[in-house]
Amino acid sequence: MENKFTIVSHGAVDGILGTAERQRIPTLTMSTEGRVGKQAFFASVRRSLPLDPPLEGSRSWDALSDSLWEGLHTMQVPHLILVWIDAGTAEPQDEQDFQLALWVLRDLTGSLSDADATNGEPTQLSVYVAVPAEAETATRRLLLQQ
Repeated sequence: MENKFTIVSHGAVDGILGTAERQRIPTLTMSTEGRVGKQAFFASVRRSLPLDPPLEGSRSWDALSDSLWEGLHTMQVPHLILVWIDAGTAEPQDEQDFQLALWVLRDLTGSLSDADATNGEPTQLSVYVAVPAEAETATRRLLLQQ
């Protein structure tokens, strides 16, 4: 598996996890139980992923990104897979939060692989965000919007 950010259907999750296990790549999963809003995302990150420093509240996307970056970096592994196993379809009121969540996760794949930013200890991170099959195209479009 390579350093990448990919939107997949829910049906692809078992295959991704199985491949990671066979290749003995450390894998982290997070679940929002089909929700994509800010509160659900922050709660899942706090519950499932390493954070350094621990994250209080759900106000700052920058604080979340920094804490998650440092938490993942302190794992000190050359390869890592993160799978959001059950993102849902973004309703209009959650679309901006979902987009920001996607951007945070996507940006980690590049910044953690930067040898300068990681003091010579990069992590090849692959992130998979699993959405309902009918939402794949809309989620990819949302990711690309500026």
